[in-house]
Amino acid sequence: MDKDALRDYRAGVRSSVQPLYRENHERQTLDFVRAKKKQFLTLDRARLGVWEAMSWLDEFVDASDPDTTDAQTAHLFQTAESLRRAEQPRWVVLAGLVHDLGKILCHFGEPQWAVVGDTYPVGCRFSDRIVYAELFANNPDTRVPEYQTPLGIYEPGCGLSAVEMSWGHDEYLYHVLKDRLPEDALYAIRYHSFYAAHHEGAYDHLLDETDRRRMALLRDFSGHDLYSKQEEPPPVRQLRERYADLVEEFLPGDLRW
Repeated sequence: MDKDALRDYRAGVRSSVQPLYRENHERQTLDFVRAKKKQFLTLDRARLGVWEAMSWLDEFVDASDPDTTDAQTAHLFQTAESLRRAEQPRWVVLAGLVHDLGKILCHFGEPQWAVVGDTYPVGCRFSDRIVYAELFANNPDTRVPEYQTPLGIYEPGCGLSAVEMSWGHDEYLYHVLKDRLPEDALYAIRYHSFYAAHHEGAYDHLLDETDRRRMALLRDFSGHDLYSKQEEPPPVRQLRERYADLVEEFLPGDLRW
């Protein structure tokens, strides 16, 4: 796929994208995020292995993505294959294979606007470098003075681990896999949709030294995530056999969802 054509959010590129971001930007508030974490991070809705969780995404198409109408299973294998061909470490390839599994939130009744799309901090001023930033105008948090400074409720250099991010599949999957993967893999999963930071340079004042060191990891990872999308779907059955040992090495058995 032509890199210049990716992440093109002009009106008319894909009819589902702007309406999804309108709801996302109007409804993702600090209170909403905290309520969703309380609701879903009990991780008591299902016990599924990686392959069973992935099968739930066989027909799922991300309405926020202007670059593809492929189901998520195809995209996961394309990302993993791109990382494997680049001779990335096995844990990085595994992170690519599973990075969007958190989108099974939609199977638990969540609307796509609360699951997919770019992520960003809440509890502070929304950056104008976020996709469709103008759509934050009707977000209730824009009328809370405490949240209308670059720092908002946070301290300078507090680090992203101390920041409440908009709710979605990234944060959810991070907690599902916490303590099961290397820290860098978990970081890539947790912040791969935070394009305002790792592609646009926003929110630098919130980052700590660990975050700054990992921005290069996020940029590289997101490159494989974005640029691996192809018009022809991958041979999913064959690729599942290829990655069976990798899943068994890092994420055997069931996971709590």
